[in-house]
Amino acid sequence: MRRSILSRQPSTLVAVDVLSPRTLDEALQMKAERPGAVPIQGGTDVMVDLNFDRGRPTALLNLNEVAELRGWSRENGRIWLGSGLTYTEAMQPPLSDLLPALAEASRTVGGPQIRNRGTIGGNLGTASPAGDAIPPLLVAGADVKLVTLRGERVVRLEEFLVGPKRNVLAEDELIAGVSVAPADSRETFMKVGPRNAMVISVVSLALRVDGELLAAFGSAGPVPTLVRAGAGDVHSFPDRVAEAASPIDDVRGTAAYRRHALRVLTRRALERCLV
Repeated sequence: MRRSILSRQPSTLVAVDVLSPRTLDEALQMKAERPGAVPIQGGTDVMVDLNFDRGRPTALLNLNEVAELRGWSRENGRIWLGSGLTYTEAMQPPLSDLLPALAEASRTVGGPQIRNRGTIGGNLGTASPAGDAIPPLLVAGADVKLVTLRGERVVRLEEFLVGPKRNVLAEDELIAGVSVAPADSRETFMKVGPRNAMVISVVSLALRVDGELLAAFGSAGPVPTLVRAGAGDVHSFPDRVAEAASPIDDVRGTAAYRRHALRVLTRRALERCLV
């Protein structure tokens, strides 16, 4: 299905085609034919760019009717999260019990309307350093599945993210979803911002204690970053996480504050998970 909407640019109106496939095969065919089409499902990032005239694609690829991209399942001891999984769904048991850090992060995303619309795949596609879902996925060992008409490939999440709002997606690829390991022990997510929700994080941290120490931080480098250490390195781990960051000064906080906050968040997360 194809229709057009009018998008306002300064002093003119521009037609934007909206492509609405019903199946994943149709979506891949449309993406191959229109590689410049921007995928949209929740639209919580894409529509902001459109409204502020930061992006003006000639076509949008509406994935809302593609059932293959929705939901989650268990596969061979791991958990499959479709790219269309919403934050609200990630907050609900039994998934929230299997991936508590992701559930905690999802609760901090926007308000109820944003959580109902925003998706895991959208967070990955935007690849923002401040993406709240990404640190919990990193500590869960996420593999990202990318699909095209030519086939599919699986990329480690650490390799999928290559820079601020940049990833390895080819023009004709779509994110099918991610495969992650469930939490067999304790994990948590923490975030610093001017308030507890409906705010872009100044810095965020996900921590998993699972035979080793795994921490991933956001908003403190060009990409969310994973830090590993042995279980015996508890006392030095907060410093190690802070040293791995490469924060900047911006309107939300200074580099020095972000590094300090990371150290504090790691210490608090360890206390929460090791009690």
